[in-house]
Amino acid sequence: MRESSIESYLVRKVKEHGGLCYKFVSPGNPGVPDRIIITPTGKTVYVELKTEIGRLAKVQKWQRSEMEKRGADVRVLYGLDAVKDFLREVFTDAVHPA
Repeated sequence: MRESSIESYLVRKVKEHGGLCYKFVSPGNPGVPDRIIITPTGKTVYVELKTEIGRLAKVQKWQRSEMEKRGADVRVLYGLDAVKDFLREVFTDAVHPA
């Protein structure tokens, strides 16, 4: 499955559960995660999406490390199954069919 399809699924499901799913673009800061997710309870998670065989670039690893040093919850999700697991974790009442 393409990364864009995985991202579309994530956005749709987060919104269905009352969350916000912003595209994270930070000019002058390459390698930031793809999405900022804010749950209805205010939990904020930064998400980098990859296909099952995708790999993080060096700058993405660096950005993740810098964000985590400051207490940010940064996740890298590999494939649709990882996205579904993440959604079940974050939205505990959610059911996620294929």
